[in-house]
Amino acid sequence: MSRAFLAICVALLASLPAWALNTGLGAPPPTVDRLTPQATVKGFLAEAHAGNYALAAHYLDLDYLPRDKQADAGAQLARRLKFVLDRKLPVDLSLLSAEPEGDPKEARFDQIGTIALAGAEVPIRVQRVVDNGGALVWVFNESTVKEVDRLFGAYGPVLTEVLPDFFFKRTVLGLEAWQWLGLLVVLVGGWALSLLLERLTLGFTQRLAKWTKFTWDDALVGAGRGPLRLPYFALLLAVGTSLLLLPQPVQTVFARLSYSLTIIALAWFILRFLGVSSAYVQERVASKNPDNGDRIRGLNTQLTVMRHVLEVATYVIAAALLLMQFEVVRNVGVSLLASAGIAGLVIGLAAQKSISTLLAGIQLSITQPIRMGDQVVVEGEFGTIEEISLTYVVVRIWDNRRLVIPITQFLDKPFQNWSRSRSEMLGEVILQVDYFCDIDVLRAELKRILENEGRELWDGKVQTVVVLNVLDKTLSVRALVSAPASKLFDLRCLVRERLVVFLRGRPGWLPTVRSETRPVTVVTDSPSPEQGQAPRA
Repeated sequence: MSRAFLAICVALLASLPAWALNTGLGAPPPTVDRLTPQATVKGFLAEAHAGNYALAAHYLDLDYLPRDKQADAGAQLARRLKFVLDRKLPVDLSLLSAEPEGDPKEARFDQIGTIALAGAEVPIRVQRVVDNGGALVWVFNESTVKEVDRLFGAYGPVLTEVLPDFFFKRTVLGLEAWQWLGLLVVLVGGWALSLLLERLTLGFTQRLAKWTKFTWDDALVGAGRGPLRLPYFALLLAVGTSLLLLPQPVQTVFARLSYSLTIIALAWFILRFLGVSSAYVQERVASKNPDNGDRIRGLNTQLTVMRHVLEVATYVIAAALLLMQFEVVRNVGVSLLASAGIAGLVIGLAAQKSISTLLAGIQLSITQPIRMGDQVVVEGEFGTIEEISLTYVVVRIWDNRRLVIPITQFLDKPFQNWSRSRSEMLGEVILQVDYFCDIDVLRAELKRILENEGRELWDGKVQTVVVLNVLDKTLSVRALVSAPASKLFDLRCLVRERLVVFLRGRPGWLPTVRSETRPVTVVTDSPSPEQGQAPRA
């Protein structure tokens, strides 16, 4: 009797269908890899971000649902779980086990992490279960799947029940239609709102600046137009994209974009601040010392060079902050620092010239052998210092050509600076005249020329005429005059021309070659026979 009962039981068990996982979804395709915890989470995120929610449902334990509802509910749960993980629990796949047995510290579960909900922590886990073919596979366990709707209600999109299903069914580049629409609204609306906020802020600060007696703050408020817009846009972009539940890689891109815009805005404003401050200081000094041209030129030179130094430092620091947010560049920098032996020596030797040039520019701004507007003679050319940078100096030559000279040359080689200590200089005009020239009349003529025709060029300080040298046939006369360095050449030409005209009207004072014939008397010791002897007394 017992044997017959046992045989009947075995027959009944054999006639029952084998237990299967998620039978309402059908057999999973071969591309669904659920052999390890890492493969399960990776496969779920890949299919969910691609919009294949029907395939992503195979990575969930849906056996608690009726078989006829597993297909529709599974796709919906997969989509919702994707949003929750992207927003609240970014997954680091490297921390998950890549072994079929899972984490040896855990019994049957491999926990991804926890998400706070209503004052409690909801664990997100994958569990090893038996598949329809008797194989052991990893899926998101039943307790985690049951909490998906609650998690989505707290952290999911707010417009799920408002927008049509079209906005949630398909994805393009990993984003659903509602997310693309949201990005468009955030970009356009954020830019428009940032413009409005910039105008309101500048208008308010401009009214505050008008209460002060200084003009520097008014110019500084104007300098904020443009740089102030970017931080507002970066803030709105960061807040707006965080509400769109973007995948972690996309959200990282926008986070770095917001950070980059902030750094660019800060560097942009610093450059504007340096320009406004430099112009304000120059204007104040020029208004208080209108007659002290040397001090004004010296200050302009110092401000120009120091401004260039600070601008270069701003560019370098901003570039470093922008690059350090990228892991690849940061690792390259660490590797270069770690292996900075011969490479550092080579780079140091290659940059030696650039560093010396930079230091030369700083030294020139302190010692000031040249200043903006100085009259110099360099490389045999006379010109005016027009621009001083960190690496070169531009000299405007008298014929409006530009001579570009390395800045180190002004520290290594001699040159003439005609306006180093004072702006006025002495110039001479050399004339060759006859011995009969009246020097006093020539002095009077020089005075007349300077006081009348040359009054716009002459500074009224020096006017002398002296006999410089006595030659065998002429006198060398020097007329000495004074004028600002920029006008001295023109004054010398005017004096030379007018004195030549003056001498031309007096031919006797011009250099003359003379010849004179005189009778010659021959003296002898004895009289000639024709003359006879002298009478005796």
